[in-house]
Amino acid sequence: MHLFRATPPCHRWWLAALAAISVLSAQDVRPKDVREIAKAGSNAIPRLQELLKNPDLDVRIEVVKQITDIGTERSLDPLILATQDNDPEVQIRATDGLVNFYLPGYVKMGFGSSLSRVGSSIKGKFTDTNNQVIDPYIMVRPDVIGALGKLASSSANMSVRANAARAIGILRGRAAIPDLLAAIRTKDTDVIYESLVALQKIRDESSATQIDFLLHDLNPKVQTAALETVGLLQNKAALPEAVDVLNRSRDARVRRAALTAIAMLPDDSSRALYERYLQDKDDKMRAAAAEGFARLKNPADQSMLERAWQDEGKTPVRLALAFALVSLGNTQMSEFSPLQYLINTLNSAAYHDVAFAYLVETGRNQPVRQALYPSLTNGTKDEKINVARVLARSGDKDSIPYLQKLSTDTDGDVAMEGVRALRNLQARL
Repeated sequence: MHLFRATPPCHRWWLAALAAISVLSAQDVRPKDVREIAKAGSNAIPRLQELLKNPDLDVRIEVVKQITDIGTERSLDPLILATQDNDPEVQIRATDGLVNFYLPGYVKMGFGSSLSRVGSSIKGKFTDTNNQVIDPYIMVRPDVIGALGKLASSSANMSVRANAARAIGILRGRAAIPDLLAAIRTKDTDVIYESLVALQKIRDESSATQIDFLLHDLNPKVQTAALETVGLLQNKAALPEAVDVLNRSRDARVRRAALTAIAMLPDDSSRALYERYLQDKDDKMRAAAAEGFARLKNPADQSMLERAWQDEGKTPVRLALAFALVSLGNTQMSEFSPLQYLINTLNSAAYHDVAFAYLVETGRNQPVRQALYPSLTNGTKDEKINVARVLARSGDKDSIPYLQKLSTDTDGDVAMEGVRALRNLQARL
């Protein structure tokens, strides 16, 4: 007696036909089918992830777009998987999708949004604006940074590497610093530049000494970024090199960046340079010189800086001189005082970023913070929002009650910024 029956030949043919149809249907998926599947939202993620294996490039691209749009935490695993695709466009869109999860809306402005394909090659344009960065309280999964680091350091496509480097900076991916340092060894301008800016955003000073060789790069864009980076990362050993660049370069942008870097690395040996360039005809050179005096913090410079402040007519230089006077201890709040001038400039569309940066630096001192607190109550909307952001970066425990109060402001935008600033401050503390 047979316990099992053999499958009749006709049945075997039918099962084989079903399997063939199943394979065929998987291969016959089109981008419009992907969009239909994605309508199920997060529940569609497993099916979409399977489609990342589809041989049709257009299907895989559409899959990444739809997973990005779904935008839940379940989207991260398939997007990480998509960074391993063999097509650069899929890798770029997956990179932007990962950033978009932590910085909603990024995918509409990222490098992937400008991509076009000509045959087998892709073209795109990096935006000039590269100041996006997530809030400090946002925690990024380590495997996300790991995937982006691998792209930045080892992808065969330079656009993929540059885009991944930008993503690492936006996500403050400290663990990927070795990958960024590997990336700056390429000969591609975009990769080097994006990697340097990422290092600026991460602000790990231990990496500063490994970029000195770029201070004399032949590309002005790279050289300028390298100068900015050694200044921001406080690489004081690079001061002689920055002075050499200042004395040798004929490029105005490079010379401005060199003097700005020198000003970020305060040393009494640079005093003669500050004195010389405070009289320069170039506004930006005068401003950089004033920043140098600000960081020397020598009380003997007070009267000289006050005279320069009174005589100067150009806004960028007046802001730098106001920064210098506040740094030297002038925290008086009156209609025409330097600190009030910096606060007032937070309302300026053209210069509020400059004033903000100066207030972040001076706000690390308790007397300056104490002078800023009334602006959270009496200031304009822009002043309240920007002072809250200053305190998020430079505040201390004494700032917490003021931000708590701001979080109940009658203006919803201001209150929201108060909550955000409080969360960032507490994460930093």
